[in-house]
Amino acid sequence: MAKRVYFAFHYQDVIDFRANVVRKHNFAEGVESAGYYDHSIWEDAKKSSPSALKRLINAELEGTTVTAILIGSNTWARRWVRYEIFKSVERGNRVLGIHVNCIRGKDEKAKPLGPNPFDYLGLEFSSDSTHVKPTVWDNGGWFYYGDLDPYSPARQPNPNRGTHIQLSRWCPVYDWVRDNGYKNFNSWIT
Repeated sequence: MAKRVYFAFHYQDVIDFRANVVRKHNFAEGVESAGYYDHSIWEDAKKSSPSALKRLINAELEGTTVTAILIGSNTWARRWVRYEIFKSVERGNRVLGIHVNCIRGKDEKAKPLGPNPFDYLGLEFSSDSTHVKPTVWDNGGWFYYGDLDPYSPARQPNPNRGTHIQLSRWCPVYDWVRDNGYKNFNSWIT
């Protein structure tokens, strides 16, 4: 059965065609053949208020089990990509990153890889593991993330209680070209 995948990305990577190479790579023979449904939202959403955009993202995440972050040059710093990542973690989605700068853009050139967004995001677990607070790395320190309130996580193993964990510890990252995403994407989202 096809997985429902939410794709999060910086819209510049759609303009450059990199994001769509990943999102549409295996759709020639339909959804079941591709092995996934694309549940991403488009840039028109930027015209919405923050609360309307959160509702839109939350609605699009419903029914998904995987969130793929398409990592370009500035994805790591985008406010709403951060929100999409944290909401995906909160709802229990498998979250992974895919570097897309290695894909030739409409200018026929590849770019250096962008920073891993998971290096700049973390979770602070309460000592009894009943609450988790999303955090962001900024100006040399960790700060609480303002777009998402603390929430009750799934039960955590004892070593996570009372700790701060970078998401890069949990979320795998692939390179679309080097790791042969066209062939391996379905195994990444399993």
